[in-house]
Amino acid sequence: MSTVPSWVVNAIFYQIFPERFDNGDSTNDPPNCEPWGGIPKSNNYFGGDLRGIINRLDYVSDLGITALYLNPIFAADSNHKYNTKDYFTIDPSFGSNNTFEELLHECHKRNIRVVIDGVFNHVGTAHFAFQDVKEKGRESKYVSWFNIYSFPVSEPRKPNYECWWGHGALPKLMVQNPEVKKYIFDVTTFWTTKGIDGWRLDVANEIPHEFWKEWRTLVKSINPECYIVGELWEDASAWLQGDEFDATMNYRFRQACIDYFVHNSITAKTFFRQLEEIRKSCTAEHTYAMQNLLGSHDTERYLTLCKGELWRMKLSMMFQMTYIGAPMIYYGDEIGMEGGKDPDCRRCMVWEKRKWNEEMYSLTKKLISLRRKSNALRRGKFTAITENIHEHVAVFSRMIDDEKIFVALNTDSRKHKISVNAGNDVKQLREYFSQQFIMVNKGTFETTIPPHTGMIFTTI
Repeated sequence: MSTVPSWVVNAIFYQIFPERFDNGDSTNDPPNCEPWGGIPKSNNYFGGDLRGIINRLDYVSDLGITALYLNPIFAADSNHKYNTKDYFTIDPSFGSNNTFEELLHECHKRNIRVVIDGVFNHVGTAHFAFQDVKEKGRESKYVSWFNIYSFPVSEPRKPNYECWWGHGALPKLMVQNPEVKKYIFDVTTFWTTKGIDGWRLDVANEIPHEFWKEWRTLVKSINPECYIVGELWEDASAWLQGDEFDATMNYRFRQACIDYFVHNSITAKTFFRQLEEIRKSCTAEHTYAMQNLLGSHDTERYLTLCKGELWRMKLSMMFQMTYIGAPMIYYGDEIGMEGGKDPDCRRCMVWEKRKWNEEMYSLTKKLISLRRKSNALRRGKFTAITENIHEHVAVFSRMIDDEKIFVALNTDSRKHKISVNAGNDVKQLREYFSQQFIMVNKGTFETTIPPHTGMIFTTI
């Protein structure tokens, strides 16, 4: 029996950091809100909200996106919202619970799924339970919700309680506590029942497996098609046994792409070997449901890593959109946005088209369009082709039934000729971008790949 939601294998994700996507309702702007497009800092605001996302859904839909992943949207006194104040309430600067239900409705009307961020390892210091412990000390009925080393509770700058990576603003929840578990389960039930399509689980490795197993059972009892994806940067096999997560944010995929396309530090064979190791760490079902990302709110912008060399970004996205797993675009990557490490990677979305990289935007739309119409790219078998191929040309095929797609990505500064066995059943192929036909002779086709260029050959 399948344990992974059936829709995910067809999904193309788009990650939105709500505070920076679009300001659709200036009446809910937080105090000291800065003009859109300013320099992002760890503690400043630009007024992005859920109304802004609703207003831009036609843009998202036109791009070809079929699923959104939203960074935290619950009430919190920060721009990132990872320090939850109230899990049951949409942050007032983002809108209301009704606004969120409208967003859900508008997304579903466009056949766009919605995955929200579940931050259950810790809360913010403004959370009612932590405030109660701070006020009442040992007498608080919530004292066992946290691991307090001594009393009175100190200020966040010098925490005397367990917190996430020593950050006093993020006191850790004792999820093993039955009361805390019930509380998190109530939160989970509340939002899953509203019709969300999935949960992304923050710092998932810091919560015990036993908790996630019970949590999964709850989620799937409400909606068997609810997608569960964990934030796990390393080998995630322990969480992908069928009884916890459906997939992870595939940061290992991202690193392999950086090594090959950005740094040119590995050969195509090594690149394929790294990817094979990732695939072997879980079942095929989980592999096809992986969130394959090039960037996120926690990383430098991919184009910045490429030092502005657009061809590296283009080849990376060509691979992302033709590989096994659900590709995820970090908002703005499709228009060539840049940015350093957090908080610079959280710049305001650029809506003035004159500032877009039209080449990047056009390529993104074309790749998404191809993936959406190709069963081979979404569900097909992946085969690396390395025989008689230059070490800096990655060639592979995706096949299912009678549909075959061949991809060649040249990271070298010189052109290279490739000769590929396409099978005796294929008489000709069409190169997707140029629309030129390539003849297949006795089961083999030959062509030359220009430097820093990718080509996609299809039977469709």
